[in-house]
Amino acid sequence: MGVRAPPDQQTKLIHAAAEAGVKWILPNEFGYDTANEPLCEDIMPGAQKKGYYELIEKLGVSKWVGFVCGFWYEFSLGGSPDRFGFDFRKREVVLFDEGEQPISVTTFPMVGKGVTGLLSLPVKREGEGACLEDFANRHCYVASFVVSQKDMLKSVLRVTRTGIEDWTVTKEKTKERYEKGMARMRGGDYSGLVLGMYSRNFFPDGSGNHSVTRGLDNEKLGLEKENLDEFTEVAIKQALEGVSDSYH
Repeated sequence: MGVRAPPDQQTKLIHAAAEAGVKWILPNEFGYDTANEPLCEDIMPGAQKKGYYELIEKLGVSKWVGFVCGFWYEFSLGGSPDRFGFDFRKREVVLFDEGEQPISVTTFPMVGKGVTGLLSLPVKREGEGACLEDFANRHCYVASFVVSQKDMLKSVLRVTRTGIEDWTVTKEKTKERYEKGMARMRGGDYSGLVLGMYSRNFFPDGSGNHSVTRGLDNEKLGLEKENLDEFTEVAIKQALEGVSDSYH
C-alpha cells in the first residue's frame, strides 16, 4: 500500500486476516528499519508500525514478519532529488553533508526474491537450515548494496561515461534537509514526507544502514549478489523516461 493509504486500511486487513485464519502476515513495510524506534518516531508513518504488530499479536491468530530492505535503489536513485539528491536531466546532484554516509538499499528484483525466499522456507525447522518460525514476530533484513551518495555518484559516472566536471555538485546539511521536509509536511505539503524520510535515513547515527546495525538474512533466503552499475543504469533510464515523474 502507498504511504497515503488511509491509516485504518491495514487495520481492517489485519482483522480480516484473523477472521479468515491467516497464519502469517507481512505488514506494509518494505523500507527502512521499523524496529528502530528513534528513527520511526522521527518519520510519521513509522510511528504507526508498532501498533500493527501489537494488533496482530493481540488477535492471536497470525504471526508477523517485518520485511526490511531499506530504500528501493532504482526507484530512489531515478526519482526526484528529494530522494537520493540526483537530477539526471540537469546532471545535478545534492550531497547530504559530504555524501559519505552509507545506507542499505535493495533493488526491486531482490525485494521480490527475498519475499519469495522467506515464504518458501519450511514453517518448522528441517535440519540445519532456516525456517519461517525463525522470523516469527520479528524483522527480516535484506539488502542489495551498502552505498553512500558518493558511491552512487561514482557508479553514475561509470554508467554515463561522464566526468565529475560534467555535473553540478552542491551540498546541503542533512539535518536541515530533514527539518525542511518535515516542516513542509506539517504545513500540509505531503511531498515533504519524502524529503524528510530520505534525509533522516542519512543521519550519521547509522539508522539507514541496517546491514551493519542488524546484520543481513540474505544468505538464509538464498539471495545472490547483484551488480551496482547494472541497477544504476536501470535507474537512469527510468529517470530519463519519466517513469517516476508522478512521484516526489
